Amino acid sequence: MSGFLIRPAELEDLDALCAIEERVFDTDRLSRRSFRHYITKARDALLVAVDEDNNLLGYALVLFRSGTALARLYSIAVQPDRLKSGIGSRLIKAAEDEAEARDCILLRLEVRADNQAAIELYKRRGYKQFGTYLDYYQDHMDALRFEKRLIPHVPDSKNTPPYFEQTLDFTCGPACIMMALAWADPAIRPARILELRLWREATTIYMTSGLGGCEPYGLAVTLARRGLKPELRLSSEGPFFLDSVRSDEKRTVMRLAQEDFRDEAQALDIPIRLEPVGAAGLIAALDEGAIAIVLVSGFRMFAQKVPHWVLAHGHDDRHVFVHDPWIETDDLETRSSAANLPIPISEFDRMARYGKDGLRAAVIIRKGADA
Repeated sequence: MSGFLIRPAELEDLDALCAIEERVFDTDRLSRRSFRHYITKARDALLVAVDEDNNLLGYALVLFRSGTALARLYSIAVQPDRLKSGIGSRLIKAAEDEAEARDCILLRLEVRADNQAAIELYKRRGYKQFGTYLDYYQDHMDALRFEKRLIPHVPDSKNTPPYFEQTLDFTCGPACIMMALAWADPAIRPARILELRLWREATTIYMTSGLGGCEPYGLAVTLARRGLKPELRLSSEGPFFLDSVRSDEKRTVMRLAQEDFRDEAQALDIPIRLEPVGAAGLIAALDEGAIAIVLVSGFRMFAQKVPHWVLAHGHDDRHVFVHDPWIETDDLETRSSAANLPIPISEFDRMARYGKDGLRAAVIIRKGADA
C-alpha cells in the first residue's frame, strides 16, 4: 500500500496516460484529446497514482454533473505489473473522497460483465449492482451498473419511475410523459414512435427557430387523455416561451396552440393553480405518492439557454431526486449520469425557473383510478 501517492493529473502526464490506456484497454479507449480535456476541465477530476520517481501507476477519471449531487467513476486503470498492490483500491477511495468533497451522495460506475476481478473489488468496497447495459462496449460485452451511497440514506425506490431518455433535442417533455405513463402502468415500454406520438399530442408547434417543445397545458392535457390525474402549478397563466421567438407568425401560432390546450385543460377539469409549487410544496406532493414534471433552466443543467423538463420522483432531507431525459453524450454521459439525479434542494429551487421573468411551472401527477 506504500510507495505511491495520488494527485491530480497534469499536462506532463499526457504521454504516460495514453500509454497506460493502450496497455490496459483493447477497446473503448480515451484519446489524448480527451485526457487533455479532463486535465484542464475544472468540473471533473482526473486523478493519477505515481511512484517516488513520478512514474504513472494508474489513474481514475471522475465525472460530475453540474448542479447535482451525483458523481460517476468513468474509467480506472492500473499498470498490469502493479495489480494487487492496492493501487486500484486507493484510486477508488480517492474518487470517493473527491465526490464527497463536492457534496455528492452517490458514486456510480459501469464495469465489464467479464471483469470479475474488478467486480469483486467494487463489491468489497461497498458497491451494489443496480442494473445492466446490454451490448454496451465496442466488442458488444454487457456492462454491469454499480453505485455506492456516500451518505447513509436515499429515498425508497418503490415509487421510482423507469428512466427513458429523449432521442431528440425537443422531446424532453414527451420523454417525461413516457416515464410517468410507465410509472402508472408497468406494461408501458419505451419506443421512439411513442415519444414522437406524445410530442405531436403535446407540442407548442414552434419554439425559438426550430420544432416546438412542450408547455405546461399541453403536458397536462396529454397526461389526462391517457388516464393520469395531472394538476398544474404555475407562476403565470401564459402564453409561454414567446420572448425568444422573432417571427410574429410563429408567436401567433404558438399563442393559439397554447390557448387551445388551456381551454381543453379546463374542459377536462384539470386543476390549475396560479401559484408556483416551490420546493416545500413539491416535497409534500412527493410524500403523498405523486411525481412531477418540472420546468428547469437548461442553462443550469447543461449550459444551454433553453427551457427543459425533468421528472421529480423522490427526496431525502437535502435533495430532490429527478430523472433528466437529456444525456450529454459529448461529456461521456450515459443513463447512469441522468437517472435518479440527486439535486440539492436549494439548487433545485434555483434551477426550477426559466427566463427573465423566472417562470415556474410544474405538473403534479397522480395515478388514475384504474392504475
